[in-house]
Amino acid sequence: MAMTPGRRAGVWVALCHSLLAAALVCSKNHGNPANDLVDMINKNRTALKLPALNDSPGIGCMALQYIELCKGNCTNNVPHCNVTEDDFTEIFAPNCGVELPTFGTLTGQIVGCHSKYLEPSLAFSQVLVKDNTSLSLLRNKSHTEVGVGLVRAHKGPSFWCVLFSSDHANSTFVLEDRGIGIQQKKGCFSGSSNPCSGGPKRTATLMSTLAVALYCLCILLFHM
Repeated sequence: MAMTPGRRAGVWVALCHSLLAAALVCSKNHGNPANDLVDMINKNRTALKLPALNDSPGIGCMALQYIELCKGNCTNNVPHCNVTEDDFTEIFAPNCGVELPTFGTLTGQIVGCHSKYLEPSLAFSQVLVKDNTSLSLLRNKSHTEVGVGLVRAHKGPSFWCVLFSSDHANSTFVLEDRGIGIQQKKGCFSGSSNPCSGGPKRTATLMSTLAVALYCLCILLFHM
């Protein structure tokens, strides 16, 4: 039985909106791979009935600051960083706008690098959690918060950093004005809605373009 023109129009409109929504969701998910890595960390923990960790923007921003000091020093997928404890309170926290009275205790870190950018799932398995030591740290029962930062050197390797804390969630590493003043120019960190610079950002832009193209195609077919 043939559809009436009105029903056919309704089907086309519904299809157009569905395709556009799907493409935009895909674009959004590829905007910040640091958030994807936090999701993977928490899924790994909850699979063992461990509590999920709070995604702290303050810790994530400091993880990005930390790993930026390692750029250009990657040998056999191992970054060589010259970071001291004082750097966290004297450099990283002020740069991120972390309120110093809320600076808590960092209880662990995982750092890694690769000669090229890797999607979150590969970065998780091949760079960050590639041995029992890092896996044990990820599953530590005392952790309550986590932050991830990543950055890519210009035409060089990519770097990742995961920082853990065991303080009370949402009460430490608080950002001034909720991080509005952070001027993020390179890389990205978890807990932020800003897209990554470099490869991940280009992917998001491509998906947004695809979304518009699909929508326009649907409208064109609708009027044929």
